Amino acid sequence: MFTQQAEQKIYNTVQIPALRRNVTGNVSADNKYLSTPSDFLYSYSLAVIDGSGNYTYLLNKDVNFIREAYPGPSATGLPKHYAYFDDNSFLLGPTPDAAYEMELHYGYYPESIVTAGTTWLGDEFDSALLNGALIEAIRFMKGEQDVVAMYEKLYVQAIGLLKNLGDGKLREDTYRSGQVRNPVS
Repeated sequence: MFTQQAEQKIYNTVQIPALRRNVTGNVSADNKYLSTPSDFLYSYSLAVIDGSGNYTYLLNKDVNFIREAYPGPSATGLPKHYAYFDDNSFLLGPTPDAAYEMELHYGYYPESIVTAGTTWLGDEFDSALLNGALIEAIRFMKGEQDVVAMYEKLYVQAIGLLKNLGDGKLREDTYRSGQVRNPVS
């Protein structure tokens, strides 16, 4: 349980590209709802693919916006907006006027290392996972404050390095962003 709690904390702290999935599906004409995958947590993007293979990326809005902008069943067309309707579906606006292919890029929780035996986090950044699990364990055991502080310091260092990788290096390249530079004192 300590390891699973540490994984969840890490996955909610750093956006690691290994935690992304891509799926395609279809919507039918006059159906304004699109089901989400069972492991869906949040979206990166949702696109409509027209008959020519062109992608149109939808804008994420609130359900109230879509209901106001497209109030009746006659408001149909190529969807431009989507909203999180409930735990299992998106609401599209306007309602699709034809069958369209959709592509969803989303974040999810991968299977835990506890049950899978190996994961990206365990293989590539085991220090964050180990120190996160140790923090959860030492708190449960009501350990000494200096030991808790030591584990937290090691965890914060590992998360800093993981954030540098996940939120930095894996999102940029030297062609567009240049080399990573640290200030010299």
